[in-house]
Amino acid sequence: MNLENQIYVRKSCRDYLDGEIDIKIIHEFIANAKVLNENIDYYYEILTPDKLNIRTPWKSPYYLALFSEKRDNYLENIGFVFQQLCLFMQSIGIGSCWVGMASLKKRNPDFVIVISFGKSNNMTREISQFKRKKLSDISDTEDERLVPAQLAPSAINSQPWYYKHVGDGFDVYQAKQNFLKRQVLKKWNPIDVGISLAHMYVANPDSFEFFTKSGFEDIKGYTYTGSIKI
Repeated sequence: MNLENQIYVRKSCRDYLDGEIDIKIIHEFIANAKVLNENIDYYYEILTPDKLNIRTPWKSPYYLALFSEKRDNYLENIGFVFQQLCLFMQSIGIGSCWVGMASLKKRNPDFVIVISFGKSNNMTREISQFKRKKLSDISDTEDERLVPAQLAPSAINSQPWYYKHVGDGFDVYQAKQNFLKRQVLKKWNPIDVGISLAHMYVANPDSFEFFTKSGFEDIKGYTYTGSIKI
C-alpha cells in the first residue's frame, strides 16, 4: 500500500457527510501500523459525539479517542501511529482531523487526544494551498527529502519540527515555544513531531529507522526528540 501521495493532497477535514463506515478496515490498519517504540502500550476507542466534550464549532459522526501509557516519546508515538491511519483513511475517502479541543466525558488518565473522522467530499487540496515554513526553516540544510515532513499538519500550524543532517539521516528536534504558546502547545507539539515523522516513514517505508542517542548536538531553542535514518 503506497500512502505517500496522500501527503501532498491531505487537509484537515471539518466538513463531514452522514454515512456509516466499515470500522473493521480501521481496526485492521491500526493493528499493522508501524510504531516508534514497541515498548509503549497504547490503545484507542471509536466514539460518537455524545461521549465527548467537544469545543469546536463543527462535529463529525465518528471520533477516535487515543490513549497511551506515559513513557519517553509516548506522545510522538501517538502522532506517528495515527497519522499513518489518517493518510490511509484519506486514501479510501474518509476525512480526518486531529482535535485538541475535545475531551472524554468519562475521565481516563491514559487519554491523550481525539481524531475526528467520517466520509467527506472536502478533504483534499492542491500543494500550492499548503501554508508551511520553508525547508530552510525546518532544517540546517534545505533538502527536498524533507518535503513530507514539511507538509505535516500541526496544532495552530505551529510546525515545531527541526531536522539536522547527521550522516545518512537526521537528528530531530522540537521547537521550544514562548510562554504563551507553551500553555497551549505543550502537549500537542510532541504529537506534531510524531506526525511529521510519520510522513517521513510513509515516504521511506523500506529504509526508515527511528532511535534515540546520547551524543547529539544541543541547539538553542530546541529539544532533542530522536534520530532517523531514511
